[in-house]
Amino acid sequence: MLPKNQRLRLAQDLTATVRSGVRSGRRNVVLYARPRVTEEFLGDRFGFIVSKAVGIAVKRNLTKRRMREIAHELRRVDGNVDFVFRALPGSAELSWEELNAQINSAFSAVLRKIEAR
Repeated sequence: MLPKNQRLRLAQDLTATVRSGVRSGRRNVVLYARPRVTEEFLGDRFGFIVSKAVGIAVKRNLTKRRMREIAHELRRVDGNVDFVFRALPGSAELSWEELNAQINSAFSAVLRKIEAR
């Protein structure tokens, strides 16, 4: 589980990251990232968007738990970036390996885009 200070919980933080951040989409997952300008907290923060289009509550919660675990593995202590993971409708049907591969691929792409800015 991600520590409380590494979670994006406010709607305004999620919206700001989605609207003004860089984006990388895969077949079943979209990842948004936005560097933070304030240094109030050192470390990456993660938010998750899983709509009802993904499936029933059981499938949405399973998808969220998997995404949280993958984010826990990807977190960087020295980072200063907000990430938002958006699950697309097919993500609930993916195996752990497929979801992990798609998220890792999108994560690498958004980090390259941030460095290029």
